Amino acid sequence: MITKEALRDLFPNLEDGLYEAILENAEIKEVKAGTPLLKVGQNIRSTMMVVEGTVKLYQEDEEGDEYFMYYISPGQACAVSMVCSFQAEQSQVLAKALTDVTLISIPIKFMDKWLSEFKSWHYFVIKTYRTRYEELLKTVNEVAFKNMDERLEFYLKKQVDKFGTTIKLTHQEIASDLNSSREVISRLMKKMENNGWLVLHRNSFEWIKK
Repeated sequence: MITKEALRDLFPNLEDGLYEAILENAEIKEVKAGTPLLKVGQNIRSTMMVVEGTVKLYQEDEEGDEYFMYYISPGQACAVSMVCSFQAEQSQVLAKALTDVTLISIPIKFMDKWLSEFKSWHYFVIKTYRTRYEELLKTVNEVAFKNMDERLEFYLKKQVDKFGTTIKLTHQEIASDLNSSREVISRLMKKMENNGWLVLHRNSFEWIKK
């Protein structure tokens, strides 16, 4: 059970009445790692606020290759579901639970209602949009203006910032996120290991570079 105090710790600066409205009207969901949360073409009727765990957002091309966009962490909301639900649009991205996740699902009717009732909800929505917009700008910059070894370093540092210095990822998973090949990623990570940046293990690596 999620308490008002727990909500306040995760999502500070909301009004007391809004915390109460969330607890009264939102649905608390617990999903297992690997569970799809958004699919391309899905009609979105609610938005999600993450309480525990990590949600991964990504895109998929016509061949089924994935490209990583960003993570949604505890204390954050899904900007994509907000935009699509407000505009009654379909999702153009995919989302899945990277770990076991506890989330708050807010139906669209309350999202609209709270915009007029709670100024703090308006600010929270705008902040969520802005954070994700800046995140996407960084991703676009990496794709458009940097070569693969620079993109890989940027990606790995994001994993370290998020999950700590020991990361459980296979070379194929990294390649999928970067829309590259396993062979290219393996070669570049071996080069990083030779340069003393990381230590490779089976299906994981340890980041050393400061």
